[in-house]
Amino acid sequence: MSDHSEAPLGGRFTVPGTSLTVQRIGYGAMQLAGPGVWGPPKDPAGAVAVLREAVATGVNHIDTADFYGPHVTNQIIRQALHPYPAGLVIVTKLGARRPPDGSWLPAMSPQDLTGGVHDNLRNLGLDVLDVVNLRVMGTVHGPLEGSIEAPLTVLADLQRQGLIRHIGLSNVTAAQVAEAQAITDVVCVQNNYNLAHRHDDALIDDLARQGIPYVPFFPLGGFSPLQSSTLSSVAGRLGATPMQVALAWLLQRSPNILLIPGTSSVAHLRENLAAGQVTLSPGILAELDGIAAAAVAVKH
Repeated sequence: MSDHSEAPLGGRFTVPGTSLTVQRIGYGAMQLAGPGVWGPPKDPAGAVAVLREAVATGVNHIDTADFYGPHVTNQIIRQALHPYPAGLVIVTKLGARRPPDGSWLPAMSPQDLTGGVHDNLRNLGLDVLDVVNLRVMGTVHGPLEGSIEAPLTVLADLQRQGLIRHIGLSNVTAAQVAEAQAITDVVCVQNNYNLAHRHDDALIDDLARQGIPYVPFFPLGGFSPLQSSTLSSVAGRLGATPMQVALAWLLQRSPNILLIPGTSSVAHLRENLAAGQVTLSPGILAELDGIAAAAVAVKH
């Protein structure tokens, strides 16, 4: 594994066959909306400040969705950053909707997907979307097997119309990735993965062989911080925070992993971005691998 300690934001990654080159540490915008990813934030000026700080620091990969808020997060991104700087890649996703009760429901019909593309274009102030991930609802934070041909065919048609440049996938199985690749080029896969949740190890390695980025969501454990004495011990020895170590582990896990940690705090943003400067030795990596083993042992 290459040493990224000299590279800001974990170094750069270029998606083969595209003009997409991004820093490996990006920013996930979900937390910019209000509590429960619903409504406006309590501190709108603070949300704008976080986005501007991220881009000023060199972040050029922002992950979003128009169903965050809904609409709120994309509108904040537009307010903070439009006109967008050259090289900024905004990745959005389709496949869900938010009814008035704030729940999360699938939105996979042709009408849902087409309307979602236009909602994203309008609220982001764009004429074309860089990358659209098809978000398969599955279980709460995990995929379920089943064909995704129908919705993906709709996105491929919207791509041919010039409204989408590239298509990715979110919350999918290896079989669904293979099915998608028979329909269109897949430029990224975004799934739940972290130190304690390693079900996608084989998929990550397969995508790495193809040069396709894997973007873990909930890289810090989801809505609760990873609780691990091992992680805390390692962090203490390195003079880093547990979350910086968790992010650094992901960067060193595979060169095709791109990070999108989210926060509504400038201080936490700076902490997350500094994870690119943390290098983990082989001994430390072996120690951290024990976190996943311990999680498996608890389940069984």
